[in-house]
Amino acid sequence: MLWTVVWVVHLGLLAAWLGSMLYSLVIVQPRAHRFFAADDDRLEEFLTVLGSGNRRPVLALLAGLLVSAASLPAIDSPSTSRAILYALEGGLLLAASAVFARVSWRLWPRRVFALPEERPLHRLVLRHHALTMVGLAGTAFVVAVTTLTLT
Repeated sequence: MLWTVVWVVHLGLLAAWLGSMLYSLVIVQPRAHRFFAADDDRLEEFLTVLGSGNRRPVLALLAGLLVSAASLPAIDSPSTSRAILYALEGGLLLAASAVFARVSWRLWPRRVFALPEERPLHRLVLRHHALTMVGLAGTAFVVAVTTLTLT
């Protein structure tokens, strides 16, 4: 029973993180760019307000993911193949967390204080990092589901 609950929580957190990142990249950001196309300063102001205060909830989500990912093998007594998949997913989550930390504490502050002519490069770099996080979290999700389906 505990194993099932931890799996549901783990997959739910992964889905929430992946879904929120994809929603931002595919829906929110393109629409914001279209809406504020004529006023780059307002776009930056909007994106700064939108991103303000997001660090703590994402850190809480990542903490929940890492705790649940570490708990699963402890309550599972996994086979060798399952243990390898648990380790692979854990590595992917740690890598995604490292990318988030870089974005949150290095790249985002640089963007906030960037000069108008520096903004396009900052946006491009942040987009690449966001796509990297989506790739890592998405792969972690696939590995998690694959692990769950192994008997």
